[in-house]
Amino acid sequence: MPGVLITYVHWVEALNHRVGRIIMWTLFALMGVLLWGAIARGFFHPQIWTDEMAQFILMGYFMLGGAYALQMGSAVRMDLLYTRWSDRTRAAVDAVTIFTLLIYLGVLLWGGIESTQFALEYNERRRGLWRPYMAPIKIIMCIGIVLMLLQCTAFLIRDVARLRGIEIKERAT
Repeated sequence: MPGVLITYVHWVEALNHRVGRIIMWTLFALMGVLLWGAIARGFFHPQIWTDEMAQFILMGYFMLGGAYALQMGSAVRMDLLYTRWSDRTRAAVDAVTIFTLLIYLGVLLWGGIESTQFALEYNERRRGLWRPYMAPIKIIMCIGIVLMLLQCTAFLIRDVARLRGIEIKERAT
């Protein structure tokens, strides 16, 4: 397996690990926004921005943390047969499913980029009282999809290496 591919796998996994560890802290921002919304609703004038801001934070949390969740094996896997297969059979099946996931994420990124371009060009805002701009959250969505694409290509490289009898060792992050 070429050294550049092994370096790529290690680089992508280190990047997604760092991003995922940082994004975990956004749950505190989400809790703060929701707490402020509850306090303001009970004691002050209700804030119109807290519900939508909480939705945006949660969406960023899921999109930017998705690649890290994949890397950590948090994805749901139907292992009715999977656990009985050899490592090479698992790698072959994983390579096929990762390839289809790459196609799906590519189409999703294409639509996300077009939607982001529209939001930037026309200063798109969300309907409602607060009317926040949509471009920042759409940019975060595209970054999250790119991170997922990078992680999936790293998985594909690992699976192809495993099919060739080469094991790419995990690096300490």
